[in-house]
Amino acid sequence: MKKTILLFAVAGIMACTNEKVPETIHLFNGTDLTGWHADVPDADQNPNIEKSFIVNDSLLVSMGDPRGHLITDSVFSNYRLDVEYRFAGDPGNCGVLVHASTPRALYGMFPKSLEVQMQSGDAGDFWCIVEDIKVPNMVERRGPEESWGITEGKNRRIINLTDGSEHPLGEWNTMVIECVADTVKVWVNNDLVNFGYGCTANEGQIAVQAEGAKVEFKKIDLTPITKTTPIN
Repeated sequence: MKKTILLFAVAGIMACTNEKVPETIHLFNGTDLTGWHADVPDADQNPNIEKSFIVNDSLLVSMGDPRGHLITDSVFSNYRLDVEYRFAGDPGNCGVLVHASTPRALYGMFPKSLEVQMQSGDAGDFWCIVEDIKVPNMVERRGPEESWGITEGKNRRIINLTDGSEHPLGEWNTMVIECVADTVKVWVNNDLVNFGYGCTANEGQIAVQAEGAKVEFKKIDLTPITKTTPIN
């Protein structure tokens, strides 16, 4: 009898404490660009321009040029973003943008957002694009405070915490971006490379760039992060 009561008690606790694990969303489905739209300024005048983003051999490929962004149709908040990428040719520039909103807010190209840099050698830097974020050691990592800003001509770059986290050119890298409330954490190949707080946005679209270099993406997955409700 005591054993039966104990089993019921354990079952009751498990029922109270178990929460449904959020399902991962495959933002890139491996087949096409469903759920995304491209914003490429040069296409305004030339609708037949070469595509900046294609799917080839189950990979999402940023061709680098014409320059622009591939942006999710949906808005997200409180999530973990898992990205697998590699530079397919020469090293160059690219980035993942979180909390994206107003299109072409900077230099007539970049949507209002926080960029997580993927540029070869600098993966994990923050770039403030009409949004802002704080990090520890701000002066050391961003320069003199009077130069800080979020618009053209200001110091928008916040240098990451590590060197040597990226794999050699041509090999696959993993980047994890965790956005919870006003915080953003970034890992590259399991190294914590940046952490920021006090971000001026906590939701928005997600975007990847075409910014001069060919980049292949194997995976772009998003897993919602939910707050566990304490048991009273």
